[in-house]
Amino acid sequence: MIKSLLQILHQNYINHKTSRLIGILSLLFLFNGCQTTLSPEQTTTAFWKAMVNDELETARKYTTRETQDLVIKQENIMGASLEKTGVIVIDGPDAKVATMIMLKNHESNKPLTFDTVLLKEDDVWKVDYQKTLTNLSILPFGEVINSLRAIGDVINKKLEQQIPLFENQVKSLSDELIRQLNEFRHQLEKAR
Repeated sequence: MIKSLLQILHQNYINHKTSRLIGILSLLFLFNGCQTTLSPEQTTTAFWKAMVNDELETARKYTTRETQDLVIKQENIMGASLEKTGVIVIDGPDAKVATMIMLKNHESNKPLTFDTVLLKEDDVWKVDYQKTLTNLSILPFGEVINSLRAIGDVINKKLEQQIPLFENQVKSLSDELIRQLNEFRHQLEKAR
């Protein structure tokens, strides 16, 4: 593209069409001025909107080169909505944006709140998806622990119901072993 622009400039210089040259230079400066870097909040919003809409290629454009391969279809956020972004903390080339996503069909009706982590890559804010996923993976532990606790309660109740059966079987087995040992002892005594 630069080569073709230089050729146009050269032709305009040769043809002494300075008005075209000024027009082209003005357009170049205008286009250069229109290219603004997205803020961490804008990058976060664009990334998560792409993710919830299953636009993975678009989402990858907002992630760091190292983490683009991690951007895959996430069933749990399909159809979700990006509620809002919150506090933005910028520390040099690093940033964190508080993010709130409302999951589709989420039983608790509470939004998922976490930090989206961003890095500056070539002076452009990009989502560090690996660190963001780490933030996300920490969150569900509360729900997982509650689920495991509920499963444990069900197992405990079932075990409590089964304990008398186990005790009866163990007692029956114990009685049978004692009976067989006594019988074996009587046979040994007879053999002497």
